[in-house]
Parts: sequence; C-alpha cells; structure tokens
Amino acid sequence: MTFPFDFVHPWVLALLPLALLPLLRRRDDMLPFPSLAWLPPDRIGRAAGVLWRGLAVIAMAGTIVGLASPGRSESLVPRTGHGAEIVILLDRSASMNSAMVAAGEQAALRTDGEAKSDVARELLTRFVRQRPEDRFAFMMFGTGPLRVLPFTEHKQAIQAGIAATRIGRGLMNTDIGRAVLAAIAEFDGRPYSGSRIILMVSDGGAQLDPGTRRRIEAGLARNRIALYWIYLRTGISPSLHAKGPDDGSSQELALHRFFQSLATPYRAYEAEDAGAMAAAIAEVGRQQNLPLSFNERVPRKDGSAYAFGAALACCALLLGYRFLQMRSWT
Repeated sequence: MTFPFDFVHPWVLALLPLALLPLLRRRDDMLPFPSLAWLPPDRIGRAAGVLWRGLAVIAMAGTIVGLASPGRSESLVPRTGHGAEIVILLDRSASMNSAMVAAGEQAALRTDGEAKSDVARELLTRFVRQRPEDRFAFMMFGTGPLRVLPFTEHKQAIQAGIAATRIGRGLMNTDIGRAVLAAIAEFDGRPYSGSRIILMVSDGGAQLDPGTRRRIEAGLARNRIALYWIYLRTGISPSLHAKGPDDGSSQELALHRFFQSLATPYRAYEAEDAGAMAAAIAEVGRQQNLPLSFNERVPRKDGSAYAFGAALACCALLLGYRFLQMRSWT
C-alpha cells in the first residue's frame, strides 16, 4: 500500500535555495598567514566547520519545508471483515416520546415508564458498539426524512448522532414511505460489497400509495437490501400477527403485509418492552454477520511537525556550539 505525498503550500519550496547560504564563505572566515605550511593541520576545526554549516543548512531547509506543510495525502484503504452496511432509520414522531407500556393498556394513563425514544436510543447505541466492523448510516424521520450521517466506519460519530436525538420534541406527523425511499437512496451508486440492511425502528405504520410501493419495491431489489422493522407495539396498538384480511383500518398491519409481499428479505419484530426490543436487536445482529469489503477513507496526515522539529534540534545544536566557542575565547 502506497500513500501519496503532497504539500499544502508547494510554492514555499521555491525558497529552498536559500538553505545553501551557510555554505558560502565569508570574509571573516579567512585569516592572513604568511605561510600555511608552518600551521599544523586542524582536523577538529575543519570537522566543526563542516558540522556547523551542515546544521545551518538543515535548520533553514527544515523551516522552509515545514512552512510548505508536507504530509501524506488522503487515501482510500481497502478493508475486509464480517458485518454489514446498515442504515439505521429511527422514528422521531411525537408518539415515540410516550412511555412503553404493555400491550392492551392505555398509554395515556402511564407516565412512569421509559419513553420509547429513550429505550430505542440506548439499545441502538449498544448495537452499534457491539458491531465494530459494520459500516453505518443514520437517518431520522418524521414529517420527512432527515439524513444525520452518511455511511461511515467511525462508530463514535454514529453514537453521537443517535445521542443527539434526545434534543427537541418529536414531530406530529410521519411519512414512512419517504423515509424508506431516502434510506434506499443511501445505497445508490455504492459498489456492492456485502450484506445490506435498513433497520427501521418505529411505533407506527402507513398506508402507502401505489406509486410509493412500486418505488420501494424496485429500490430494495435494485440495491439488494434486506429490510428489518422493529415495531414498538405498546398500549392498544395492533399486532402485526393479527389474522384475517386487511380491511385498511390498521396502518401498521397494512405496512407489514406490503413488506411481506416484497421479493427482497424482510423481517419484523414486535417489541412490547425494553427487553423485547433488546432481544430483537440482538437477533438482527446474529442474522447479519457476513463477509464485508469496503474502502476506509484515511484523512490527510500533516508532517510539518517533523520538519520543524528537525530545524529546532539543529538550531539548539548551533546555539550550543556557539556557546562553547565563546567560552573558549574567554
């Protein structure tokens, strides 16, 4: 693996010839003697003179090179591992701020339980931490999709994005169709390198129009994406496993059955409490652990500190040499 080398200010290198100035002889370097043959050879003095000029050249050259800001260019490094490319799609509607209560109870009468958004945030953070080789993107949705972070291998950034969802209030309306389409678009133009997942965490459903259904179906098939829905069923919310025909009264059931009709992989998990949601996320982690290849973007690494360090060390040696020279004269 080779890393290109570059300079932020390459024009500064035009000053490098100035580093040769210490090699020029000055008038006070020459002493008049009637005959040099009578002088003994001064090997130490000659070596000291060469060393002094060499240190001065390096000090000036190091300063100039440091001002040019050399460094290793930004590059893409191929990586391999086991995991998946995962888009986390988190519902940020107002209903996610309500407490998690057992199915069949009135959620409005319970205020002492953990909010669904808090439970989702904690478990998603743990999920990201436990999958070090995955690449994550993070989106929220309410009235429309909100892209928080594109695909990245830096888990701290994803965890910070998830933690930021505690700020502000949820939105009154949700548009799951637009959110799923936006999550699908995150994979557009990316080379297929392994397992792909959209992990949607929501407590509601939607009746999608035929055009949106066709676009979702085509997008999932085109990008070969598996869809996982962690459905936070609380209060009097309907079950996804209800029997009988869909009469259109349950948006959650309508959305679930549409996803079931897709040719691409789909799994739904009903979570009625924090423990059930934790089990659902753990099941997703076990399901998707396939070989994954990706390119990691390595940022530019500045190397000017090394050049300045070399120049500083040479200046310190020159000062020390000058100090010893002055002591010898006294």
